[in-house]
Amino acid sequence: MRETGADRRQRVLAVVEARGEVRVTDLAAELEVSVITARRDVEDLARAGRLRRGHGVARSLVPVRQAPVPGERAAGVVALVVPERHAYLNEVVHGARVALEEAGLRIVLHPAPQVAGAERPVVEGALAEGDVCGLLIAPRWRTVDVEAADDRWLAAVDVPLVLLERRPAPGSALHARDSVCTDHWFGMHLAVTHLTALGHRRLVLAARDDSPTARALRAAFAEICAAHADVEDAVVVLSAPDAGADPTAAADGPSLADVVRERGATGVVMHGDVDALMLVRQLGEAGIAVPRDCSAVAYDDVVAALGSPPLTAVAPAKAEVGRLAAGLLLERLERLGAEAGPARRITVLPELKVRASTRSFDRVERKY
Repeated sequence: MRETGADRRQRVLAVVEARGEVRVTDLAAELEVSVITARRDVEDLARAGRLRRGHGVARSLVPVRQAPVPGERAAGVVALVVPERHAYLNEVVHGARVALEEAGLRIVLHPAPQVAGAERPVVEGALAEGDVCGLLIAPRWRTVDVEAADDRWLAAVDVPLVLLERRPAPGSALHARDSVCTDHWFGMHLAVTHLTALGHRRLVLAARDDSPTARALRAAFAEICAAHADVEDAVVVLSAPDAGADPTAAADGPSLADVVRERGATGVVMHGDVDALMLVRQLGEAGIAVPRDCSAVAYDDVVAALGSPPLTAVAPAKAEVGRLAAGLLLERLERLGAEAGPARRITVLPELKVRASTRSFDRVERKY
């Protein structure tokens, strides 16, 4: 669902109150809006008497909130480390922020640059500030090798830690730390089952290949289609030229339209939303209309409803993932100085939002 101006201004206010003073340019970067939009939001909040404007900065009207200090707890900041410009995680961060701020903790967001190994200096810098009591983190992990390289140092972080939307490899050091993740196997199951229930037998997955989620979806698609009696043919293609593990290497394979024609496919699953919107347009330009000739299911449901047509989508419970992760972290903080207890791995089921991009196979016109 598209974020409203009121919701965005609430996020602006939360960041300013958490830090005391924030530059408008930093607000724009962290909230992924233009500087003009951030400046307008700051002006609106200042006119409403909710913060003070300075030269290029926004200042809080209330003291910076500190965490409650039960027992010997001396720190009151939770660091949230997520990849920069990652729209999918905005709702996850929002869910975590609301839960933690309700508990009286101050939140500091640390976007990690889109380069390999970026998270380590960001985490080490945050911990060096001395007031971080806990860490919520969603490493980018573009490749399995990058994930393995992060495993030991991240598992050794000496504050309570919860992984967001990441499921560590079995037997890894991080496997023994708390995590909350969407059940992406079930999400792919929802997509494939929806398409086969509509009579589609020849399917294509147009997916990214540059994140743990992408790798999980590819594996789930292959497994589910291989075991599904109604699936006659299933193939995977890259969803965008820059969607591979190496973003500098352009994809040389056939386009989605070429694959749909060659395989006679009538159902496509697309990861993620922005790529899906572009792919639907490209199919249309190639003479393959959605849903007239081919049904499409997006995966992520960040902006899928804004497509033309609005896209049927698998919708992870992103805010709930953040809320549950915050809850795990709060429980860890309450146990400081006591026996920590076993690590927990929470899996959250997504749901399917049926819109206008899917239709029954017997209504497919196959004009391409």
